[in-house]
Amino acid sequence: MINFQKKNPKFQDWSLKFDLLRMLVKRDLEARYKGSVLGNLWSVVNQLSQLLIYTYVFSVVLKVKLSLKGIPEENSLIFGLWLFAGLVPWIAFTTGLTQATNSVVEQTNLVKKVVFPLSLLPLVPVFSTLIESAFGLIILIIFVALRMGTLHETLALLPLIWLPQLLLTSGLAYFTASLTVFFRDIPQTLAVVLNLWFYLTPIVYPIDVVPETVRDWVLWLNPIAAIAQLYRDLILIGEINHGGEWLMLMVISLVIFSGGLWVYQRLRSGFADVL
Repeated sequence: MINFQKKNPKFQDWSLKFDLLRMLVKRDLEARYKGSVLGNLWSVVNQLSQLLIYTYVFSVVLKVKLSLKGIPEENSLIFGLWLFAGLVPWIAFTTGLTQATNSVVEQTNLVKKVVFPLSLLPLVPVFSTLIESAFGLIILIIFVALRMGTLHETLALLPLIWLPQLLLTSGLAYFTASLTVFFRDIPQTLAVVLNLWFYLTPIVYPIDVVPETVRDWVLWLNPIAAIAQLYRDLILIGEINHGGEWLMLMVISLVIFSGGLWVYQRLRSGFADVL
């Protein structure tokens, strides 16, 4: 192993960056709830409360029912679980992207350090929020298992969705973080864009209510719509659907990641001068 690393400095460099990223993510997660009694358990409490609220409001109070293949229509509590299954990836995406947008301007001391790998800054909040969302995902799976009395084998395929989700979020994070250094209106603009994006994505409403003429376009060209649908298929229904949409999701995510990283690398030489 030692000889391999000596002959491959790039491998050693990536290994050091990975270790540094892991340390920064750990420090970020610890800092979020520093001084609190429950610590990182607050993330579990917050997401559990969201699941209970959505289930109570939509399933108990409003009695909204959802017709899903393999799930009895009289299962009145399923809508809250269905809604939360779409919100888990959306919250991870928007929270990570929003925090990453300010990651460079908030770390001026690190930007001006010549030896610090600036490419890691936007990735820290992206990975932190993805880890926190895993707690919500675990809670969702437990509630689905208790309500439906089964765990689907398709849960093992969830990492195949996390990969494009991570690439998509990281690519946009690189893009917005680099632009924010030069244009401080980017965070406010992003908030407006994400608000519009949310209602254009079938998260609080089923994809079936979208007109058939544009339904396929929504799933194929809106990556978050595909991610939410895949989450629901694997967790609630237990079927492997939308394989073509997943391939398109991978292509779009790779393109966005490559483009965002390219913009970030082109602009980062001017970060220290502006900040």
